[in-house]
Amino acid sequence: MPRIAAAELESLKKDIDLAALVRAKGVELKPHGKDLLGLCPFHDDKEPSLVVTPSKTLWHCLGACQTGGDVIQWVQQAEGISFRHAVELLRDGQASRIITSGKVANHSPISRLPAPVELTAD
Repeated sequence: MPRIAAAELESLKKDIDLAALVRAKGVELKPHGKDLLGLCPFHDDKEPSLVVTPSKTLWHCLGACQTGGDVIQWVQQAEGISFRHAVELLRDGQASRIITSGKVANHSPISRLPAPVELTAD
């Protein structure tokens, strides 16, 4: 597979509204200075720990999961898919539809992989 051009990655990160993707996942974001705060959907969150910085198109969880990144990492985390698959979804403009429906695009040549470890494993 050919490498994804750095210019294309930067364009995706700059052009896609991260706050809209986060809201599409069902997260209510509230203004907090120049940032937005909400409950992290990736762990059981009682207090807002998800910080979205729209000006930098970055997000970070200050709670239990301590994850973060840009729009690509958001789609990866929200869907449990690879970097390349997340880029394909963003490139095709399907990320918000996919996140809200919970179904991975069926036209993509990259399939979703099962978890390498059972959730019930000790």
